[in-house]
Amino acid sequence: MLDQLGQPFPPVDLRTLSGTATLGLTQRPESVRRAREFTRSTLMGWRIPEQFDSVGLVVSELVTNALRHGAGPRPTAGTGGVPSQSAAQPAAPVTVSRPLVELELMRCARRLICAVQDPSGALPRTSQPGSMDGSAESGRGLHLVECFSDGWGWRMLAGGRGKVVWAVFQTD
Repeated sequence: MLDQLGQPFPPVDLRTLSGTATLGLTQRPESVRRAREFTRSTLMGWRIPEQFDSVGLVVSELVTNALRHGAGPRPTAGTGGVPSQSAAQPAAPVTVSRPLVELELMRCARRLICAVQDPSGALPRTSQPGSMDGSAESGRGLHLVECFSDGWGWRMLAGGRGKVVWAVFQTD
């Protein structure tokens, strides 16, 4: 996914890339929690657990946005989800969903990059200044990403395959 980040992403010297970790996620309620746990264990393995508070929050926001807005509507019975069951029908086999969203963490010299890929061609949208209602339960995700990271951006993938939304963090 690194080559898909594009500009205006800060240039990455591949010689300084010291670690990558990738997790595929399906459109399931536990996917955001799995992404946070994956991030925590990856940062611990890279010996930078102090980065988790900010990175974990940004991962949660980016994965939530990708699953909510970038992966389309949640599957339901008859459309690839778990079929509903009744007493008169035998249980149908449950199919395993393919990952729709991919989280990648990359560690470079003095930088940590979090990138989330989804299949949607819809552009990320931030709330307009002054339009955020303090009681609203949504609409603040990219604002939080902007506040807790050292920069973020997005890039469309070639061939209409979706987009990558990324955030970068200084590690020194």
